Amino acid sequence: MKVFLELGWFFKQEKKAYISGVLILLFVALLQLVPPKVIGIIADHIHDRTLTKGLLAEWVLVLIASGLAMYVLRYYWRIQIFGSAVKLSKILRNQLYHHFTKMSPSFYQKNRIGDLMAHATNDLAAIQQTAGSGVLTLVDSLSTGGFVILAMAFTISWKLTLICLIPMPLLAILTSWFGTMLHKSFYKAQEAFSSLNDKTQESIMGIKVIKTFGQEKEDIEDFRRQSEDVVQKNIVVAKIDSLYDPTISIIVGISYFLSIVFGAKYVLNGELTIGQLISFTTYLGLLIWPMLAFGWLFNIMERGSASYDRVSALLREKVEIKDTANALNKVPVGDIEYQLAQFTYPGESRPMLKEIYFSLKRGETLGIVGKTGAGKTTLLKLLIREFEGYQGKILFGGHPLQAYKLDRLREAVGYVPQDHFLFSATVAENIAFTNPSATKQEIETAAKLANIHEDILQFTDGYQTVVGERGVSLSGGQKQRISIARALLMNPEVLILDDSLSAVDAKTEEAILSSLRENREGKTTIITSHRLSAIQHADLILVIDEGQIMERGTHESLMADAGWYKEMYLHQQLEELVEHGGQ
Repeated sequence: MKVFLELGWFFKQEKKAYISGVLILLFVALLQLVPPKVIGIIADHIHDRTLTKGLLAEWVLVLIASGLAMYVLRYYWRIQIFGSAVKLSKILRNQLYHHFTKMSPSFYQKNRIGDLMAHATNDLAAIQQTAGSGVLTLVDSLSTGGFVILAMAFTISWKLTLICLIPMPLLAILTSWFGTMLHKSFYKAQEAFSSLNDKTQESIMGIKVIKTFGQEKEDIEDFRRQSEDVVQKNIVVAKIDSLYDPTISIIVGISYFLSIVFGAKYVLNGELTIGQLISFTTYLGLLIWPMLAFGWLFNIMERGSASYDRVSALLREKVEIKDTANALNKVPVGDIEYQLAQFTYPGESRPMLKEIYFSLKRGETLGIVGKTGAGKTTLLKLLIREFEGYQGKILFGGHPLQAYKLDRLREAVGYVPQDHFLFSATVAENIAFTNPSATKQEIETAAKLANIHEDILQFTDGYQTVVGERGVSLSGGQKQRISIARALLMNPEVLILDDSLSAVDAKTEEAILSSLRENREGKTTIITSHRLSAIQHADLILVIDEGQIMERGTHESLMADAGWYKEMYLHQQLEELVEHGGQ
């Protein structure tokens, strides 16, 4: 019953629907007592040769009336109880989705996407069944069983009733034992399904890589192995589940045997009439459903409990990045200043950034260069508060980042990451993602600034061309430029291009950078790049190595210093010269 207690908050919220549904169920349970009683009465009239056509017609009408009443009432309790269960599924699904949107990147590093999808589908379905079929089974089995036992005891024979209930304690013990085993097994089965779900998603997303390297057979074998594991774990669940019905049938059979043996004795002794014995055995038949339902109830509860435990564990994950008390509800504007002593990723021992100190005036351009893994992207992610827990502070407009509401801070920053993500929508919708109310002209203006407008016009349906999932139908350079257009459309206070020009040629890169210089006057721009030509115009250039600033200055001053920057710049110039045949 633990899962019903845990869902108490929802039952209180929907108490009107559940109370009305339960009352209707109780009334239906009472109506079910009518047919066995009528059958017994008619049997006694037949035995006594007192049954007339009129009397038979009256009792038949009673049976028809009770049947119609049960038909109508069962329709309404389904609406009340099952309808409420659907609401629970909706509430939990919304809570999960809202929770997912607030979690930091570290959460998605710990939890695989396929696993999260399994929580939002299979687990919620099991919880919904608990709040629907589980409540129905609980109330129906207890009410029907209780009313039937009372009817047997008070209208026929309390002694025969007690005798028939002798096997019931054994039923309670065995179903409880099965329930404990089922909870553990179903939890493992759900985990296995989550792993398979994740495997399927990864394989579909990485199908090009799999085919390129000819790993189809290996991938299929890995899928087969995980699929077999899911089957085996669900077979264990099915084996435990299959113990309920035989166990209940045996106990019901024992009760029937006792009722026939002792009932016949009471009829011969004159303590019961033949009609009462018929009614008693018919009532006993009505007890089969509550007993079977009780076993099914344990099944539903344990499945729901295991799934609710998994969903609750996710919802208990704390939001690491959240608004502080009295946070400023305004979009930050102004200078950016890093006073960062040290930053270490959660769970790591080695600092990723150390001694990062610099100031960037509003309207200036910052260029950041360095080797792969030097810490360039990490430095930028701290600015948009994807990670915290660093020693020191980062100021924006004279206030620490934490002084602003998170939504307002991110409204000020247009971030174009290295891994560009496009939605399965039209090109126009992808660009307008940051401003859904943007006009066609505004979308085209942003596309022109990102030097993608002409490419889009060549697409089959222009701006209405639907790109494949994650932009699979576009080239790397096209995806990068659409992502840049998306960021430019929001006209951010700070534009961050995190190695976002790597897939375009030098001519296109220069065109984009020229557009930015002309159209973002007074706005701050931060660019990280491996190609130094992309940042040579910057007001401040930082050379990052192993998380520290090794060189800083303008292009001219760094060339005069004859350090890593000059060496790399000359090397890239030579490469470009060779590529163009010395021209």
